[in-house]
Amino acid sequence: MPFQLTPEREKYADELFTRYPTKRAACLPLLHVCQEQNGWISEDVIEFAATRLGLSTAQVKGVVTFYTMFHQRPVAPNVVWVCRTLSCEIRGAKVIQEHLEKRLGCHVGGTSKDGKFSLLKAECLAGCGQAPMIQLNDELHENLTLAELDRILDAVAAKTPAIASPSSSVAASHTPATSVAAAQSAPSHAPESTEAKE
Repeated sequence: MPFQLTPEREKYADELFTRYPTKRAACLPLLHVCQEQNGWISEDVIEFAATRLGLSTAQVKGVVTFYTMFHQRPVAPNVVWVCRTLSCEIRGAKVIQEHLEKRLGCHVGGTSKDGKFSLLKAECLAGCGQAPMIQLNDELHENLTLAELDRILDAVAAKTPAIASPSSSVAASHTPATSVAAAQSAPSHAPESTEAKE
């Protein structure tokens, strides 16, 4: 069945287009809305967005593959990015990564057995002065200790229902070096739908 937005998100998408001089300019926020509903950017989502924006699927896919905030494969409800650039590496990023792999029961590029977390690795998360750090969904957590990391994961896990892991090795195509700044410049996402996400 072709991808379609829920009526609530469809209404929000229509409102988005009024904020921009052309529909094409609304590509990033529209993709965010689609990903919030679908969990990732599938080929059906790309076709839907291309039709709504008056673009080719190749043009939309070019955006999806450039910005690392868009997942090109299914991921868990919570995505953990581990920063492994030099500043974080010097201050213990390897220990953070190994702790996450042990706790979640998967390697980088994989998803925890309870389906709550996907673990990915980034070259830089733009917080070099506060290393070591992770990005958990849309939030940065800096100056981490293992105890603080466990506290953060416990709080998020408690709010997330267990689901079947989509894959034992689920990874995005890029690392999120550009994702934080781009996400901050995009308009607010659509309000959460009362319908369950896939």
